[in-house]
Amino acid sequence: QVQLVESGGGLVQAGGSLRLSCAASGCSFSNAAMGWFRQAPGKAREFVAGINWSGGSTTYADSVKGRFTISRDNAKNTVYLKMNSLKPEDTAVYYCAATRAPYSIVIHVATPYDYWGQGTQVTVSS
Repeated sequence: QVQLVESGGGLVQAGGSLRLSCAASGCSFSNAAMGWFRQAPGKAREFVAGINWSGGSTTYADSVKGRFTISRDNAKNTVYLKMNSLKPEDTAVYYCAATRAPYSIVIHVATPYDYWGQGTQVTVSS
């Protein structure tokens, strides 16, 4: 049984920073491609950032490029999303996702992901 647990969300003022963590258990984390998605009220879930199985490739949504950084620590079975210069429009529930297959490319759509966390709320005040 694979579980992904997000943490690190909270309330922050615009311009501030947060680091989200996603701890994986019950899987071979080093073989998984990982991604972060977010969903704001009334909007569809959107891709935020992804990292391939090796950590050698990353991809970001245009809306977060230059502000967010995805990384992984295989020794800790954890993927991170460092968010800087947060904006009110970043407010959403952020979800961590993982694949079973060791994709060498970054997966930037939801369908290929096999496992999902419950999400962590990020609220950015203006």
